[in-house]
Amino acid sequence: MTVTTAPRPIVRTPLRVDPAGIGVQILALSGRSLRTVVLEPRTLIVTLLGPILLVSVLSQLLGSLSTTISFPAGTRYVDFVVPAIMITTALQSALGLIITLLQDMRNGLINRLRTMAIWPGSVLVAHSLAGLVRMLLQLTVLSVFAAVVLGFDPPGGILGTAAAVLVSTAVSTGLGWIFIALACQLRHTELVQAISGTITFPLIVASNAFVPEAGLPGWLRHVVTLNPVSHTITAARELVLGYAPVGQLLAAFAGAAVITVVCATAAVRGLSRPG
Repeated sequence: MTVTTAPRPIVRTPLRVDPAGIGVQILALSGRSLRTVVLEPRTLIVTLLGPILLVSVLSQLLGSLSTTISFPAGTRYVDFVVPAIMITTALQSALGLIITLLQDMRNGLINRLRTMAIWPGSVLVAHSLAGLVRMLLQLTVLSVFAAVVLGFDPPGGILGTAAAVLVSTAVSTGLGWIFIALACQLRHTELVQAISGTITFPLIVASNAFVPEAGLPGWLRHVVTLNPVSHTITAARELVLGYAPVGQLLAAFAGAAVITVVCATAAVRGLSRPG
């Protein structure tokens, strides 16, 4: 008599895939954003040419200002305007963040990421970091072009120029998170772009970016004094010219840190909101 034994059931242990750490998530999403820029050479070329064209035109059109009484003595106009263009480039770079972020919202990438086990803020931090990398590339190309072609050789040298780039990074980070928070809260491309443009345009025009404060009309001089971008431009300019504006530097970095924390919190909450 043969006894048959029933086969034992196979117990399958479910495969557990732990979600990647926040750092890995941010690196992966940042790489994706940067690859998008690299794979679009036309966009990259236009991005790099913008500051170069601006410094070239301004140095030719307004270069004679360095001979006026209101201009700082012993300062060439190219050394005066390059740090200002660094700050304005940082503002424009921050403005460009909302375009890529809203594009990801429209094409459904954000909704797909919500279904994955990742921190909602990873995609926002990734956009911010990718924007900073693009901005640093812009400023590097700008500085090299100004030095080789326009004779940019300020008293502060390489260290002063690098410090001005750090100030520009702080400005781009703080303002960028303001725009990211607006995009996450409003989620309307035209409205967000209109609000952001309305914010950046007067900040750039009503400042001491291209003309010294002493050469402006009295009423505009008061406006420039109240403009926070003017103080940031002054800090970057003094670094390039070989000075150390400690107070303005501390104010710039502290302000950028506070704005980043507050707006990043609002941005993550807005992104987590359904709809």
